[in-house]
Amino acid sequence: MKKEDIYLYDWQRILFGDLPGEFYLELVLRVSFVFILLICSMRAMGKRMAAQLSRNEMAALVSLAAAIGLPIQSPDRGMLPAMVVALVVVLIQRFIALRAYRNQQTEEHAQGNISLLIEAGVIDKKEMLKVRLTEDRLMAQLRSHGIRHLGEVKRLFLEVDGGFTMIKADHPLPGLSVLPAFDRDFLNRQAKREEMVCCNCGQLGPGQSDIVCSNCGQNNFTRAIC
Repeated sequence: MKKEDIYLYDWQRILFGDLPGEFYLELVLRVSFVFILLICSMRAMGKRMAAQLSRNEMAALVSLAAAIGLPIQSPDRGMLPAMVVALVVVLIQRFIALRAYRNQQTEEHAQGNISLLIEAGVIDKKEMLKVRLTEDRLMAQLRSHGIRHLGEVKRLFLEVDGGFTMIKADHPLPGLSVLPAFDRDFLNRQAKREEMVCCNCGQLGPGQSDIVCSNCGQNNFTRAIC
């Protein structure tokens, strides 16, 4: 075989593989079947699959994708196994959804609980550690809602789907600024109060050198923002 023929064969193998040409016609049918199967499976699992996914729904979707992808790429794989896997995933998901509807504890075990991260302008550091949330991520979320300091926040919840729900305070208290420390120019423009606030959690305190924060136990205070 000539050298040019070897290069041509390598490129054909890379692009088309070692499959017969008839498989590409069959591939159109396989992809159409798998696409319809996936749409029908998601439809059977409810409208939540079209919204932000929970843990169970994400696991179900990944399982479907892993199972039904094989018949598309492998001509020796039949379509029936993909149908069986899709049926099992749909039944499991619908069973969990039904149990969660009837039993609140089942939903909590499957989906998790709502976490209260900020209450009356004070960060719950223990809860943040529990949900593996960093302070930078928390402050970024507050800034995205137009919050300048923690005193403007009455409640901040971390929902079971990973989203944040914030309730602003009707009468804001003095609080810790949510601006990043490197933005000194913007920080200096914020109006300062006489009250001192904990730099770690936002708890109002005396700010004396021999007194620690009553909420987090740290001894690092700064002037609050109004």
